[in-house]
Amino acid sequence: MYSIYFKEINAFFSSLIGYIVIGVFLLIFSLMMWVFPDTSLLNYNYATLDQLFDLAPMIFMFLIPAITMRSFAEEQQSGTIELLTTKPLSDLQIIGGKFLAALTLVLFSLLPTLIYYYSVYQLGSPPGNLDSGAIAGSYIGLFLLAGAFASIGLFASSITNSQIVSFILATFLCFIFHWGFFYFSRLPVFVGTMDDLVQKFGIDFHYNSISRGVVDSRDVLYFLSIIAAFFAFTLTSLGRRKW
Repeated sequence: MYSIYFKEINAFFSSLIGYIVIGVFLLIFSLMMWVFPDTSLLNYNYATLDQLFDLAPMIFMFLIPAITMRSFAEEQQSGTIELLTTKPLSDLQIIGGKFLAALTLVLFSLLPTLIYYYSVYQLGSPPGNLDSGAIAGSYIGLFLLAGAFASIGLFASSITNSQIVSFILATFLCFIFHWGFFYFSRLPVFVGTMDDLVQKFGIDFHYNSISRGVVDSRDVLYFLSIIAAFFAFTLTSLGRRKW
């Protein structure tokens, strides 16, 4: 599994794509948090990083599919998927290596955002007047969200040999699983009866719950279930070649 992990990391950083993706990610965050007046931290009367965690799911919806779109699609297009499966590795190990590589790349993208935390920490009056517990919980929620989106992206990449199709499908599935259930719950058939229950099926409900600073085991279990489910879907997709 570790050989797949290092292969993916090297492939990502050996091309400009990796640096461009991370650079665009940080540029968008910087503009939204420090430049654009509607979301700029400088226009708030209190120290907060809420903008970072509110914007992150929308940016992850495009960033993570861009990272995972080549994982299996490129292997199938070039024919190296058959060579890969002849190695003494199970399908689960292959998926696990690519999944960990995608998470590592997301982590590299998130590390520079700690500068924002330090800046807001110093801008507080007095310095340090910041809810660090809630921010820590939000980072945990952000990492779990990245794991869920990465597993969805790997599944989308495994069912097509086109990276563009993989990116579009992964973005669509991330949107449906994150915000789709909220919008479904607003339908007249659910309002007033089962709207809360429908919302609990969506990632957004559990992400917002963790972002309050309380890491509930039910929310963690939900994210792990999403990851496990899409691991199973990807395993099934890769198993098609044996049928």
